[in-house]
Amino acid sequence: MVRLFVAMVLLVLLTACGTIGLLPTSELVEKAIALELEQTKQDLSQKLDIDFQGFEIKHLKIAEEKALTIKNLPAFRVKGKYDLIINLPQRQLKQLQQPFELYLQIQQEGKTWRLLLPDKTSKESQPVWRSYLIN
Repeated sequence: MVRLFVAMVLLVLLTACGTIGLLPTSELVEKAIALELEQTKQDLSQKLDIDFQGFEIKHLKIAEEKALTIKNLPAFRVKGKYDLIINLPQRQLKQLQQPFELYLQIQQEGKTWRLLLPDKTSKESQPVWRSYLIN
């Protein structure tokens, strides 16, 4: 009986150690959202001639992490919500409970993550992904 219990505990610990390093963290998700927002900010600044002075991501909540494979590498679809504060020269805009859906991919060596964005201009039947290194 004791051997069975010890074996079960070891099995749970080994399984947990194998998956903990592969899951995207809240910090990684926040960096990915910031990367995506930075690109949008640059486009809007040019088109609308608005001087964005930065933004803050607050109260990030991950609701779902689903493992999948994209281009033969492990990836995750991550969904959730966050609050966004946009700093403008004269005021702040607050957008609460903004939903997000991100695709994050860990690289083969397991040390770096990339944000994957589907290319909406592609006419291909299979999605074409643009990939951005998350620092």
